[in-house]
Amino acid sequence: MSKVEVRAAAANLVEAFSRHDTEAYFAAFAPEATFIFHSTPEVLESRDAYRSLWSTWESEGFHVLECVSTNAEVRMLGEDVGVFFHDVATSVDTAGERLESHERETIIFQRVGDAWLAVHEHLSVYPRY
Repeated sequence: MSKVEVRAAAANLVEAFSRHDTEAYFAAFAPEATFIFHSTPEVLESRDAYRSLWSTWESEGFHVLECVSTNAEVRMLGEDVGVFFHDVATSVDTAGERLESHERETIIFQRVGDAWLAVHEHLSVYPRY
């Protein structure tokens, strides 16, 4: 059952990102979550750090238009940790310019009470693009 729950949590996170639903998207992450993005030189050490960066991007005209997840897999590490990884194609508007990206992403989820929250996200460029 845990794999199904992790997949559902990941689907909700991706869907919130896809519709640029900032509140639902950031609610999917634990406060202590960490983030490694190929587009930023520093490791983001918390959800608040990422949200601050997100706000900066938005002030510069950033808006998610679409996000499509494919080739999703889940590996469980015990009963309370799940590793979700997938290929992701994203379209964003950046100050009137549409940008497309093709990436691979790993998100680690941890069971917190009855919920599964993302505690780490790592995004890398998909090598074939």
